[in-house]
Amino acid sequence: MVSLLQGSAFITGAASGIGQHTALAFAKHGITKLALADINADLLATSSASLKELYPDVDILLLTMDVRNVEQVKHGIAQTVDRFGRLDIAVNNAGVSGGGQQTHEIDDEEWTRVLDVNLHGVYRCQKEQISYMLKQEDIGPRIGRGRIINVASMLGLVAAPPHLHQTSYSTSKHGVIGLTKSDANSYGNQGIRINAICPSYVAIPLLVQYMSQVPDSPLAAEVARTPLKRMATMEEIADSIVLLASPMSSFMQGASLVVDGGCTSN
Repeated sequence: MVSLLQGSAFITGAASGIGQHTALAFAKHGITKLALADINADLLATSSASLKELYPDVDILLLTMDVRNVEQVKHGIAQTVDRFGRLDIAVNNAGVSGGGQQTHEIDDEEWTRVLDVNLHGVYRCQKEQISYMLKQEDIGPRIGRGRIINVASMLGLVAAPPHLHQTSYSTSKHGVIGLTKSDANSYGNQGIRINAICPSYVAIPLLVQYMSQVPDSPLAAEVARTPLKRMATMEEIADSIVLLASPMSSFMQGASLVVDGGCTSN
């Protein structure tokens, strides 16, 4: 039986949340060489150990990486190619949330922090990934030279509700979608597919805990307003990333795959 995915993959923000579950989903669907990058080395090691227990045959490279640091990004992606010989799939997932202030309340340090991780970090990683992928063999229209998936957000497509105050976060994710489209247009004819995924509210442990403690929060009201009346599981977002990484999405380019339970249909 042929696996849905083959080859090597690189994931940022891989120690927890969507990144961790994407690594698990990739291993489940056939990836045998995984480079896992995160700023939190201890948590990354713990997550990697759990993955290795489930999939002992997967070759795992752990990278302590801050996507704000261009030299760490360059070194990490170079290590990945040196170790595995090729970079087939890259998932740029590392991100931070905004501080919840309106524009007139945000200071420059907070604004810069959010954009430097969420947007500039994706740019730094994607630049290096493209540079290596251009040197790789093109394996045909269903596989190409490589695939890049950028984790954006539904807030990269629409603004957050006024009471949630996510100006910096929404701005950064709009930028990720713009970067995705621009590079998809530039590099598609060279065998590199680049797409974005746009999740809505995802049931990461901190959010689940917060909503159980504050059941009447504005966030709970937003979730209740959506057609499916719930948050996404991390597995559901990881499965959607698998789709974008696989040959099943081989004619998708520059797309923003919305996985939001119907939030943006309201």
